[in-house]
Formats: sequence, C-alpha cells, structure tokens
Amino acid sequence: MSRRVRSCREYFDTISERFIADKANGVDATYLFQLEGDGGGAWTVTVRDNTISVSEGAAPNPSVTFTMKASDYIDMANGDLGGVKAFMTRKLKVAGKIPLAQKMNDFLPPHSGK
Repeated sequence: MSRRVRSCREYFDTISERFIADKANGVDATYLFQLEGDGGGAWTVTVRDNTISVSEGAAPNPSVTFTMKASDYIDMANGDLGGVKAFMTRKLKVAGKIPLAQKMNDFLPPHSGK
C-alpha cells in the first residue's frame, strides 16, 4: 500500500509497494523520470507482464519521459499536487506516448492519505 515519501529515492526504492499489478494488464513500457534539483536524478521504470522494475539512470528510447522538479514530483507522489494540474501549470513535462503516461496513474496511483 502506498505511503507518503520524503524523497525521490525513497519513492523509487519503495515503488513495488505502490504498484497494482492487475491494473498493468497489457502494458509494456519504459518510463524515464528526469527529476531536477535537490534530491533529483534519473530513474527508469519498466512495466512488462504485470511486473515492475526500477533502475537508476536513463534508459535509451523510453516510451514516456517525465521531466519536473524533484520537489514537485514528491508533492505529486504524495497526492498534494495532481498530475493534470502539474501538467497544465508546466510543472510537469511529458514526452512520448501520452496514453501510456495516462495509464500509469492506474497502476502507480499517488498516495491517497489512507
């Protein structure tokens, strides 16, 4: 079950706790997170066959690339900043296959406060 996180590293280290495998049916994608500023970095998340794996660093040719400030990403992961609002206010930039980006919210939902 998801919980609040204090850093990007903590988020990616505990991503399997957030992952809802049955919501990832049919997904075969590589997501690159380029998180800038203090506590940021690059992480690659691969979803395939209802499994998830994470590696630090940038994979070549990702399906989707998310770029934003690390602090904003933590707010988004914790449910304090909605993805649509982040995108509309240009805090979040998305490149690549947008439908795969939208699908990610199903199998990696933000913390809900519960």
